[in-house]
Amino acid sequence: MLLQNLNIIGEVESKHIRIINDKIEKFIPEKELTKLNHEEISIIFDKAIAFPGLINSHDHLEFNLFPKFGNSVYKNYREWGSDIHRQNENIISNITKIPKQLRARWGVYKNLLNGVTTVVHHGGYINIENGPINIFQNCHTLHSVREKYWKLKLNNPFKKDWPFVIHVGEGTDISAFEEISELIRWNLFKKRLIAIHGVAMNMQQAKAFEALIWCPDSNFFLLNATARVNELKTQTTILFGTDSTVSANWNMWEQIRLARNLNMLTDEELFDSMTISPSAVWELSNRGALRNGKKADIVISRMKNKNNLMSSFFQLNPEDILLILTNGEIALFDETIKNQLATKVILNDFSKIFINNVGKYVKGNLAELINAIKKITQEVKLPIEIE
Repeated sequence: MLLQNLNIIGEVESKHIRIINDKIEKFIPEKELTKLNHEEISIIFDKAIAFPGLINSHDHLEFNLFPKFGNSVYKNYREWGSDIHRQNENIISNITKIPKQLRARWGVYKNLLNGVTTVVHHGGYINIENGPINIFQNCHTLHSVREKYWKLKLNNPFKKDWPFVIHVGEGTDISAFEEISELIRWNLFKKRLIAIHGVAMNMQQAKAFEALIWCPDSNFFLLNATARVNELKTQTTILFGTDSTVSANWNMWEQIRLARNLNMLTDEELFDSMTISPSAVWELSNRGALRNGKKADIVISRMKNKNNLMSSFFQLNPEDILLILTNGEIALFDETIKNQLATKVILNDFSKIFINNVGKYVKGNLAELINAIKKITQEVKLPIEIE
């Protein structure tokens, strides 16, 4: 497959990417284009940018059919949890009637539509066969230090040598701060710790964590505050996470712009928190960058700012995405390039959808999934329409 006429974010001079099987084979100089085999799939773009498929370091895949739940500003996640189960019990009950597998499959599509090609799932193991993106689950997940038997789970010497990922410091009160200290104190065997949220975390505590997953949209919605990543980034690695729609916008790009407007990370640091930083922390060395030999996880989108590629990146929305490759396979494409692909892909393998009236084709039978969900409850409101 040859992707032509791209403006590539990063230190790449060529505008053309050649993919063989599931990897980036090379970046093609202009003078070599005429020498290529014209029988291979070739897609020519106009005014488009390319960047690595994003890595979302925190989502609960089965919780993305819920609307945002919140009735006030809370001091911590426990107050929020008690309140929503009291005031939103009917909606929660109706949506949890949908089997977890169906809810998780939609969570996968939510990530795909946002340009995510790898998502780190937090919760019980799920198996999505032939999914359009990579689901990373090679980690031990703990809900919080309020979880039953969490100390035994953390200090079990027979568990795989994977990092422990845990919600911690999700609050603005003293209890949220003390939870972080309690976790550090009880990490008796110095297991690798990755924190989620860390709103109450200080710089000394941050040293005990391999990384902090920053979810600013969720934090501000619940707590009207977020982690001080401008300080904490000096002590630990910052990764970006969306969380689920229970507490955050389905549109990841709105979340990214929120993070950018806080000016806690530079544009490059924020971009890295979704690409090369998580690839290092999660030991996904073959993903997170557009380089020779890397997995062909690639997103191509409309260029929103011809003078500044990074600025163009931060202006994106899901409807602006033109093509997504996961492991070299087409997972999504825009209707404007359909004619270039019509004889080269099996259109019956894709579903036609609309995002803000813009047509997309996504891998898999999304209509079947949505119909199965709607058959159980009409409470669900989705951000897309099916043709």
